[in-house]
Amino acid sequence: MLSIRLSRVGKSRAPIYRIVVMPKHRDPWAKTIEILGHYNPRRHPHEFVVQADRVKHWIGQGAEVSNTLWNLFIDEKIVEGEKKRSVSHLSGTRRAKLVTKAEEAVKADEEAKAKKEAAAEKEKADAQAAEEAAKAEAEAAKVAAEAPQAEAPAETPAEAPAETPAAE
Repeated sequence: MLSIRLSRVGKSRAPIYRIVVMPKHRDPWAKTIEILGHYNPRRHPHEFVVQADRVKHWIGQGAEVSNTLWNLFIDEKIVEGEKKRSVSHLSGTRRAKLVTKAEEAVKADEEAKAKKEAAAEKEKADAQAAEEAAKAEAEAAKVAAEAPQAEAPAETPAEAPAETPAAE
């Protein structure tokens, strides 16, 4: 069975990949049937050079395409299909850590949302209380302005000193 896959070439820490067709059971650096192109992920945008007609020919002959190359071919519109093939592989422990981290993030978001809602409710209640107090003050002022003012009792004239009989 043939496969279309990447074969790493290039210097250490500077990978460049060849797109090759070879039997599936062979070592990736063994002799290839055909080199279809190359891929340099270190360039921005990445450099992807491939002979599309030869890729289609080998796929037509029954060659399997690696997951990474399948996704690259779809990006470059060489083949039609969906990116349903997963390229990244997570261990069980890593996956569990990611799940717990996501759950913690959701919990933190919910707590923040609850705090925000509580603060909004408190602010709304404070605004209502202030509004009611203002209305009460206005009512009190209105009642005080409309109430007839009681007249102060007239001052009684100071009693005249009693006449003392004058000595005649």
